[in-house]
Amino acid sequence: MEMTPKQIVKYLDDYVIGQDNAKKTIALALRNRYRRMNVEPILREEIMPKNILMIGSTGVGKTEIARRLAKMMGLPFIKVEASKYTEVGFVGRDVESMIRDLVYESINLVTREFEDKIKDKIDDEVNKQIIEKLVPPLPESASESARESFIKTYNKMEEKLLNGDLDDRKIEIEVPKKTHVEIIDSSMPMDMSSMQESLSKMLGGLNKEKIKKEVTIKDAKILLKDVASDSLLDHEAIKIEAVKRSENGGIIFLDEIDKIATGKNNQNQDPSKEGVQRDLLPIVEGSSVHTKFGQIKTDHILFIAAGAFHVSKPSDLLPELQGRFPLRVELENLDEEALYKILTNTKNSLLRQYQALLAVEKVELEFNDEAIRAFAKYSVSANEKTEDIGARRLHTVIEKVIEDISYEADEKSGEKVIITKELVEEKLEDIVENEDTARYIL
Repeated sequence: MEMTPKQIVKYLDDYVIGQDNAKKTIALALRNRYRRMNVEPILREEIMPKNILMIGSTGVGKTEIARRLAKMMGLPFIKVEASKYTEVGFVGRDVESMIRDLVYESINLVTREFEDKIKDKIDDEVNKQIIEKLVPPLPESASESARESFIKTYNKMEEKLLNGDLDDRKIEIEVPKKTHVEIIDSSMPMDMSSMQESLSKMLGGLNKEKIKKEVTIKDAKILLKDVASDSLLDHEAIKIEAVKRSENGGIIFLDEIDKIATGKNNQNQDPSKEGVQRDLLPIVEGSSVHTKFGQIKTDHILFIAAGAFHVSKPSDLLPELQGRFPLRVELENLDEEALYKILTNTKNSLLRQYQALLAVEKVELEFNDEAIRAFAKYSVSANEKTEDIGARRLHTVIEKVIEDISYEADEKSGEKVIITKELVEEKLEDIVENEDTARYIL
């Protein structure tokens, strides 16, 4: 990941409006990951990641920033919710499972990269297996003329196969018979997980039989691709690289961390919340976690925590846990202008999504600038009168306005529909003005 902090911020600007402080802080944290990997090994081990705590209401862009980071980077990244975990000894997911999830994500990421590198080899192997079904190999005693005829037939079949001319033709292929689940449930206690893993390996070792299937060549290409990929990939190299990336480049986005805060003034305290915080401490601080692929050190995994902190405060977290998130970023609430820019300045905005959806029905949807500003205005008004859910309010407001148009889209095929300010006001004014109605409808 060689993007500079400015390049990272520029990329995020296409998807998230405002929140410059959050973008800058995260961009620097990511760049420091790259810088650390390029310093001398002795010092590299001493440089710890500066974990980030993002504070802001729902719908202001916390999750969106994290989601876009996942697409941008070639690093293992997972988003988890702190409220889903329970203290060790309670039924539920233990916090160590997030590290196992990260390693699985890393394995998937590295496997895809390795597959891309040998894509041509995999395709060649699949084509070879299919053609062998169509043109059986010649015996060694075959005559010279038979060999020449075979080569011509083989080449002709190969050309047809590559052109897709044979996709509907059926052939019989052999694929491995799967008798066990490959991925261990990371929510299981470690001893049960290890036992299931051992059982899976044993069953896999005992059962190497294959089953025959009659499928179209189009489907055979897909089924045989997995088989060819499995035989050509260097699984040990994938495992080593995936573990290395998890330990040195892994990023965990820990959402809803405010839900496990337990301040002195908080009512209805759940004692297990403090237990979850204590379980989180060693992982965030740096420890070793047992996984299917060996011990994973968490010392250099970057943690980005986020929460609205409406009921609690960051200071309600355990002091030791607070100390593990030295960088604090407060995200701003979205005003009318920010919501307008979200609809007009972001790639793949909601308006473009609705236009694309109705284009399927051959309906051309157009939004007046005044209508877009009205969407932003009514969204802010609804957020003020009911619960502030930020940009997510736009989904509800726009859907309410174009609901009837979408419902009757098949009857309007070939038409152009313009969304005007008057239409938006007609659909929303009464609902937004009436606080009780707004609370239920929007």
